[in-house]
Amino acid sequence: MERFTGFIDHFLYKNDSNGYGVIELDTEDEDFICVGYFTGITQGDTIEVEGDFTEHPVYGMQLKVTSFKRVEPTGLMDMERYLASGAVKGVGPTLAKRIIKKFGKDTFRIIEEEPERLSEIKGISERIAREIASQMVERRELRDTLMFLQKYGISNNMAIKLYNAYGSAITNIIMENPYRLVDDVDGIGFKKADELASKIGIAVDSQWRIQSGIKYVLNEASFEGHSYLPIQVLADRTYVLLGVAQSLIETEIQNLIVDRKIVMRKEDEETCVYSTRMYYDEVVCARLLHELNLKSEETDRTHIMRRLDDVEKELDISLDELQREAVCLAIENNVMILTGGPGTGKTTTINTLIRYFDDEGLDFMLAAPTGRAAKRMTETTGYEARTIHRLLELSGNPELGGVRFERNEDNPLETDLVIIDEMSMVDIDMFAALLKAVPIGARLILVGDIDQLPSVGPGRVLQDLIASERLATCQLERIFRQESRSDIVLNAHKIKAGERILLDNKSKDFFFLERSDTNVIYKHMVTLIKDKLPGYVDATPMQIQVLTPTRIGNLGTVALNKVLQMHLNPPSPDKKEVTYGDTVFREGDKVMQTRNNYTLEWKVLSTYGISADNGTGVFNGDIGVIKDVRTPLSQMVIEFDDGRRVEYPFASLDELELAYAVTIHKSQGSEYPAVVMPLLGGPRMLLNRNLLYTGITRARKCVTILGSRETVDIMIDNKDENMRYSGLASMIRQVEE
Repeated sequence: MERFTGFIDHFLYKNDSNGYGVIELDTEDEDFICVGYFTGITQGDTIEVEGDFTEHPVYGMQLKVTSFKRVEPTGLMDMERYLASGAVKGVGPTLAKRIIKKFGKDTFRIIEEEPERLSEIKGISERIAREIASQMVERRELRDTLMFLQKYGISNNMAIKLYNAYGSAITNIIMENPYRLVDDVDGIGFKKADELASKIGIAVDSQWRIQSGIKYVLNEASFEGHSYLPIQVLADRTYVLLGVAQSLIETEIQNLIVDRKIVMRKEDEETCVYSTRMYYDEVVCARLLHELNLKSEETDRTHIMRRLDDVEKELDISLDELQREAVCLAIENNVMILTGGPGTGKTTTINTLIRYFDDEGLDFMLAAPTGRAAKRMTETTGYEARTIHRLLELSGNPELGGVRFERNEDNPLETDLVIIDEMSMVDIDMFAALLKAVPIGARLILVGDIDQLPSVGPGRVLQDLIASERLATCQLERIFRQESRSDIVLNAHKIKAGERILLDNKSKDFFFLERSDTNVIYKHMVTLIKDKLPGYVDATPMQIQVLTPTRIGNLGTVALNKVLQMHLNPPSPDKKEVTYGDTVFREGDKVMQTRNNYTLEWKVLSTYGISADNGTGVFNGDIGVIKDVRTPLSQMVIEFDDGRRVEYPFASLDELELAYAVTIHKSQGSEYPAVVMPLLGGPRMLLNRNLLYTGITRARKCVTILGSRETVDIMIDNKDENMRYSGLASMIRQVEE
């Protein structure tokens, strides 16, 4: 092990995310290259390094640094080089030379303790002197803080983020209550804070730890779809997480309630505990629904019926009794819910409503939760439909990471009517944002299928709206596509009713291949997608979607995507690719965004390659194709189904996964020409009726199931759904009373 002290002439390479760097170090005797992890230092610093020399096959001899520390430059030359390096803005080589000549070895002390004396030098005013001193002090604080945080395993990027949030006070905050970071700083979760607390020596039964643990449990519950937890469930889960006495947990739950950091609410005999955000989402939804639903004028149903006769003639359609009732309810009420399974005429009813209100001179807006669902709504209505995010005009600042909806209670939508499709996908957060933007006096029509899987996010909004029994609701039941013998539709309704389906392969659009070997399933799946189905459903292999209940296992998305990528988009000298973790992303691959990113910028190009539209935000479940891999720029270009193009930095590739196969849950709101579903056993919680129903109703022309008849029957028989704790229905009833 060798030790050297020298001056950092410059960084040849620096990775800000982990601190790894290559520097040229100037020592008294020689200059050489050092490689290692250098956190909290920059060009111009003097450091003491320890390490061993190694011979690199390309770059030659270099010192592999195992440890380093910054030291104050003591020699006049080192001090001058530091000031001249650009480390202090406004001080260049000439000014640095003057400062050193004037104050000599006392320079750094004078800058920090008597900065006004710098104005004795020609060219330095009192203002510039104060700025130089401020920079020197700030750099010292930043350096000391980064070195302190490094000891506790905090990355360089996060350390700088913490310093920007708290300044040098971060050291005291971490020593006293690291759990405070969970509330204040994005990217620091409970587990990271708990790890810090353990290293520092904070007691496992400290008040801060227990309170942070309680809030963490509530937050994690929201990812399971819950809006709240019963108080005993919350206490039990917190006990499992923290391992402290239940009495201490119960005390801190009450303290958090008193401090209004969580909210307790009684519902029947149950004590519900909410995070503050989730509670106010439900309160806002209940209150705004009540205000929107207040009737402004009486309606004449006889007149409505006469007008409906005219609309039917205009559209050359004939509505059944329930469809006419749905139209009447939508006209008579400011808030109306339309629900029904596949083939029951929801689209025809929506089109009738649009024509009716258009003839009345009303302005209307159409939207759906995802890009695919919005595109399908546009195709079926003939009018532009947008995602709810775009309807509400999402805006974000990529630099600051802040996002907001421009349309809200202070700047509502300028419309008379809003129609939202695929409401089963809308969670409580999005619904609250939507309601804030709908102007009082406007009509709101919510369309969806309550038998679909619930939203990925918290709540069960559509089910709760109907369960409240306070909003006009019409459930369509007649299957209109029965005459065309669509077995997809017939089987969907049988599954919903818990009836076994016929798997005899006599259908024209519903097929079943009994297979028990996963390798055989792989083989048939590839053959179907590449050779059999494209011509049958008039689609490309990339448009045919594999849907599966799970991510893990031989028939989960992870394994299936590797198999399908190899056969549908194999390696080629003509296709650039990049490896991220265990995934190879290749030009031509189908990929999916796995979480909301509100700050990614996108643009839509015209036929001539000119930007026709732009904005920010890519969302969980969005699917696109890799158009280009730009390795020199460390970015990948993806074009999503709705035409948005995004330049992904390689650092954000953890937000993407291959999408030749996706989970049934992630397929909500989408429709594909053909769906292939491998079903061969699995956890009971994933093999339920709801999941099978949702999967097969994603197909427009053809469904093929590969696997076991027994698994299909198990799913039909299992009507258990993952129960969600949600209080929206009772809140709506309370507001209406």
